[in-house]
Amino acid sequence: MDNHFSLIPRIINGSIAGIVGVTCVFPIDLVKTRLQNQQAGQILYKSLPDCAIKTFKNEGFFGMYRGSGVNLLLITPEKVIKLVGNDFFRHHLKTPDGQLPMLREVLAGGSAGLCQIIITTPMELLKIQLQDAGRSARLNVSAENGKPSSTAAVNPKLSATKITLDLLRTKGILGLYQGCGATALRDVTFSAIYFPLFANLNKLGKRREGSDQAVFYHSFISGCAAGCAASFFVTPFDVVKTRLQTLSKGQGEQHYSGIIDCFRKVMVAEGPKAFFKGAFCRILVIAPLFGIAQTVYYLGVAEYLLGLQKP
Repeated sequence: MDNHFSLIPRIINGSIAGIVGVTCVFPIDLVKTRLQNQQAGQILYKSLPDCAIKTFKNEGFFGMYRGSGVNLLLITPEKVIKLVGNDFFRHHLKTPDGQLPMLREVLAGGSAGLCQIIITTPMELLKIQLQDAGRSARLNVSAENGKPSSTAAVNPKLSATKITLDLLRTKGILGLYQGCGATALRDVTFSAIYFPLFANLNKLGKRREGSDQAVFYHSFISGCAAGCAASFFVTPFDVVKTRLQTLSKGQGEQHYSGIIDCFRKVMVAEGPKAFFKGAFCRILVIAPLFGIAQTVYYLGVAEYLLGLQKP
């Protein structure tokens, strides 16, 4: 690797970007997971605001951050792999004259998305169990009138550590990679769309004085716009991934044997609109998450901390 690709600052910037971004948008991500997991005849939440209000009312402020611990722990390597990986592949896929054709941009983004699933799959699997615990608990506790309980308590012993140990004991290391194919389908497609779109939008912005980087607000807007478009496009894959990775189903809910089976059953039972459940939530999560992440990543925080450039 030559001197034009500085790895350590990129790793630090990617870490900071991931932690800041996740902290800001995690409650919306929790709402997205619960809306995507709702199946026909098992509806607890009518809309995004309804889900957020009921979750906050029944589980409190910290309930909105259920599963954030594992996400914050693993978001550092996940974002480092995604952001640094994209930079790495873009750097090495340039033509001899320094150009990067669109096809190579797509390849670089998709390759970064493929690399990240080694971290993303177990992170998402554990996060989804904790995020969805409140919804599944209420489905499994029937009130006197036969309807799902609206106040069922979440098992306080449920934790990422317990879920991990249970999976390792019963299924081995592969148990942590349930839904890996669907995760790859989502993340490779997302990154192949997002990174080329962001790069080309970011090129259009005003440059920072004495730098070839865009001003921070343009990087933020570019990240939001690219994240919005890419997240909407891959929402059907995200719905399938969420359904496949939900280990504890609510009473009467469908079980799926794989990606094709899930697509088929959702289409038959719930119709095509079901593949866009939580789409607005996903946009609200991904757009600011990547806007924040790209802004932090390109602000050069690590370079400043390491004394590699003047503030």
